[in-house]
Amino acid sequence: MNVVHATGTACGEAMASLPEWVHPPREGGRLAEDLDQLPEAPRHTELIDGALVFTTAPQRRWHSRFLTRLASALEEQSPEGVEIDREITIRLDARNRPEPDIVVTTAPFTAEETRLAPQDVLLVVEVESPESRTRDRTVKPVKYARAGIGHYWRVEEENRRPVVHVYELDEPTGTYVPIGIFRDRLHRPVPFRVELDLSGLV
Repeated sequence: MNVVHATGTACGEAMASLPEWVHPPREGGRLAEDLDQLPEAPRHTELIDGALVFTTAPQRRWHSRFLTRLASALEEQSPEGVEIDREITIRLDARNRPEPDIVVTTAPFTAEETRLAPQDVLLVVEVESPESRTRDRTVKPVKYARAGIGHYWRVEEENRRPVVHVYELDEPTGTYVPIGIFRDRLHRPVPFRVELDLSGLV
């Protein structure tokens, strides 16, 4: 995410040089539905607390390969009625529409759909990159939990190998609790039975 810091006159000049669609149209920022009306926005634009968040850094091959193979492995093991999607947004509320790396959902496939509802999402997976690390560790899990999404996996890279931090929603508190940290193999009974050879995914 590129951020420009400026003050006084410099701030005004910087804002004036930005395309019109970048400026929020209302106090409090944009609404979730606004993302569908921004054809000029970069691919993978998210909405967090009414603000547009752009992913501008090129994706590394490690990140791309792991995501492709993880999505394939989850799809092979998923039961009937469960779909695996990559990089589709979830409308958490009026001003939050993040785009996880992988979404496991019960929503029927609709070719033209651009977003999912949180009640149809079983699991979200975020694979950290240097620019997303803070959001993936602090901002997004809080929002996913408040929206009632039952399972959250956060993936780190450690010596070129994936490390998966698994969280499960504690419904009375509306927060995630850590279930475990998995390095070589991952075995989970929920949201469906999953067995992964993590080292084989890269």
